[in-house]
Amino acid sequence: MEFDFSAILLALTVLFGVVWGLDRLFLYKKRKARLAATGSEYRDPAPVDWARSLFPVVLVVLVLRSFVAEPFRIPSGSMMPTLDVGDFILVNKFAYGLRMPAFNTKFLDLGEPKRGDVVVFRFPGFLCRDASGKLVRSGDISCADPHAPVPSQNWIKRVIGLPGDTVEIQGADLLINGKPVQADEVGPYVGNPQRDEERLMLDMGATVWTEHLQREDGRMVNHMTARMPAYTTPNSIPNAVVPSKVPADCYLVMGDNRNNSTDSRWWGCLPEQNLAGKAFMIWMSWKGWGTGGVDLHRIGGIIH
Repeated sequence: MEFDFSAILLALTVLFGVVWGLDRLFLYKKRKARLAATGSEYRDPAPVDWARSLFPVVLVVLVLRSFVAEPFRIPSGSMMPTLDVGDFILVNKFAYGLRMPAFNTKFLDLGEPKRGDVVVFRFPGFLCRDASGKLVRSGDISCADPHAPVPSQNWIKRVIGLPGDTVEIQGADLLINGKPVQADEVGPYVGNPQRDEERLMLDMGATVWTEHLQREDGRMVNHMTARMPAYTTPNSIPNAVVPSKVPADCYLVMGDNRNNSTDSRWWGCLPEQNLAGKAFMIWMSWKGWGTGGVDLHRIGGIIH
């Protein structure tokens, strides 16, 4: 079962606020007077007392998570070596504008993603063709059921293409607006063979590269990527469902673990309305019992 924590927080905030507010408007004075007349000590009924105590707490948490920063845990290796499985990150919720909690409707525009940003977003679904040949979003990666519900999941990838960009990908070769993106090999990937994702990269002979993405203002974003062509051959762009031209209000995103990331090469561009925020810091890194525990060296790391 999948839970939308923002929706739960919003529902609890409304519930506690309504219970406390209605009690104070219609019941509180009569109850207080009745107890005073009998000489009894005043005490709120348990539901009202709980609502009064918890309302400000859940309200503060809702505001902080919705408009300031939200924690996420990295569940897979698609962003290695930049982000490891077990990293806990903070996401800037106001980097690209403020959105209504649970509904994700933007009500204040504060900026747009830049090339090279690491973004968290609600998974839009795989691009599939239905019986009529129309492209639709599906939760089924095989597209056997084009109308399968899209799961409510938060994903994390790096922005490669902006609206209007032309992006071409063939294996490890990446061209943006006709210009090859340069990358320098750092060396073989070094990891812990006791951890599944790291063992996979070691077994597949992964290599680490420094990729140089140029932003619109000319500044370079230098970040780490991993390649392991022995593992799988990713989809090229353009392909049958993903054009090379990035549509308006959409972004092309990829994982830094280039041969082990289900990203825009499979499911197309990321709609702007699905953005949740910009990842900016690792606040905790848990490697697991017996396989590293807390990785103190990663805590406080800024995400580039």
